[in-house]
Parts: sequence; structure tokens; C-alpha cells
Amino acid sequence: MSFPTVSVIIPVRNEAKRIRQCIEGILKQTVPVHEIIVIDSGSTDGTLKILAEFPQVDLIEIDGSTFNHGLTRNLGVERATGEFCQLTVGDAYAYNEFWLEEMLKGFVDNKVMAVCGQQVIDHLPENNPMQWFRPSGPPTFRRVQHKDGAWDMLRPEEKKADGGWDDVNAMYRRQALIDQPFRETSYSEDKIWLDEAMRSGYAVVYNTAARVFHYHYEDADFMYRRTITGLYFNYRTFGTKPTRWQAPKNWKSMAIRFKWTFVKSGLNPISAMRWWAYQSRRYAALERGIHDFMVAFGQGEKALDNFHSKLCGKPPIPLKR
Repeated sequence: MSFPTVSVIIPVRNEAKRIRQCIEGILKQTVPVHEIIVIDSGSTDGTLKILAEFPQVDLIEIDGSTFNHGLTRNLGVERATGEFCQLTVGDAYAYNEFWLEEMLKGFVDNKVMAVCGQQVIDHLPENNPMQWFRPSGPPTFRRVQHKDGAWDMLRPEEKKADGGWDDVNAMYRRQALIDQPFRETSYSEDKIWLDEAMRSGYAVVYNTAARVFHYHYEDADFMYRRTITGLYFNYRTFGTKPTRWQAPKNWKSMAIRFKWTFVKSGLNPISAMRWWAYQSRRYAALERGIHDFMVAFGQGEKALDNFHSKLCGKPPIPLKR
């Protein structure tokens, strides 16, 4: 079977823990990749030494201070020579050998400019068992297109529902990214691109059969700031406004949490207790982030911009563990 040429583009910084698994998973795909372009922004942990083991990797090195979620990815697109560009990250790795094949299945017609897959969390003791991947049904396949200005007629929540785009696992026609490159932004380059693509009448596909494993350890500071920047960019991109949220504390929610953390995880009681406390801290940071965003939101546009710039002028970075 012949496949179109696929260039894989991976921005990295200090990804020694997973980068080998990431590259090896790409090389084991049923779709032979045309090239793997890695953009490193100042790794100091052995990432570069691992990458040097793979002759298939085309390495671009940039100063860490110049990293930008949109513009850095554009460097990879400019270097790429494949018909399609698969975007991912250095701490994500293939769910199975059919990942890229499933991504390509999304290009069902020449109007489809990009396909977004799913990111799921592996059942590993170093990952929060509350977040482990437990599929509740078969994979879904959905084509989305809004013609003749229909996108701008949608309510913000409708836009957000169609805008769950993520460059941890997204494939684009390279020409689509040349015609409409990523914007310079500290965060959410993927959702901004999707918003502009929908406004232009492009079609995209969501295919949850195309999966990668991806996990971040979210300490309280990261969770708090990521919550704020996520809400900010959703508001600026789709117009969605925050609603108050509280961590679930009813008996049913606590029973489910106990089940997945203590009963079904297979972890020893001490590890399970640590993850229970971790999940409590995540909930608290999420709740605080939503509350503080709503306070700033209520003070007006300028106050909101200043609040976000002060806390998230530099994008939140998860701890490496």
C-alpha cells in the first residue's frame, strides 16, 4: 500500500524521559514517515544526545528565549517537504502502529485541511490513575465545516464545541499551513488556527481512533496558571465566558474517585493515597484559577489582559518528573 509523504514536526525542550519512545513509536508506524523534524529550544538534559542516535531526525536548534508556540512550529513547517505535516510533542508517543494511518483516514475529501486525533493517558504508576484512559465507547469520526460565514453566526459555546483542537496530535496539509501559518502567540496556537480555518470555510476532521499517549504532572502552580491561560484564550478565540465551578464532593463522585484511585489502579495504598492528595490539589488549583479569572473578567477587558499578562506572559510549563 502506498501512502502520501508525511513530515513529523516536534518542538522539544528537555524531553529526555520520553523522546526516545516518541521517535521509536513514529518509526514503527504502518505509514513510513518522510522525515522527522525536531526543533529544540535549549535542552540541557540529554535530549540532544538521544536524538543524535536517530539518523531520520532533522534537528533545528533555536535559542530558548525565542521559543513561541506558533512561530516555532512554523519553522518546522517551512523545513518540511512532505505533503502532510503531523504535529506532536516530545513527551507524547504513539498509542499503536496505526496512529498515522488513522490520521490520514481523516482526509476524506480535498476540502479537509487538517485532522485532529486524541491524546490519552497511559496506565503507568507515574501517571494519575484518575486520568488513565478508560474508553467508554468506540472511537468517533466527525467532519466539521461552516460555510458562507456560518462560523461567525454560532454561539461561543458552539464554537468551543467544534474547536477542541490540539497540536499534541494534529495533522495538516502542509499547503494549508503555508497559506495560513500559526500566529505568534504564547499559547493556543492550535485553537487560533482552527478559528481562522473555520472562518475561511475550511473543513477539518476529528478522529479519536488516532491516538497518542500524553501526560503532564500538574503541580498546583502549573494547574492554576494553565487554567487561567486556557480560559483567557478560549474567551479571546471563541468568546466563551467562564462559569463558576467547584470540585465534586458528593458521595457518588467521591466513590468513583475512590474506585479508580484505590480499587482499580492496582497501586499500593501509599501510592494511591499520594495520588488522592494530588487530585485534591489539582481540583483546588482549578477552582482557584476559575475564581480568579472570573474576578478579573468582571473588572473589564484591560484588567483581564493585565491579569493574564502578569501571570501567564510566559506560558506555563509542567514539571518534568
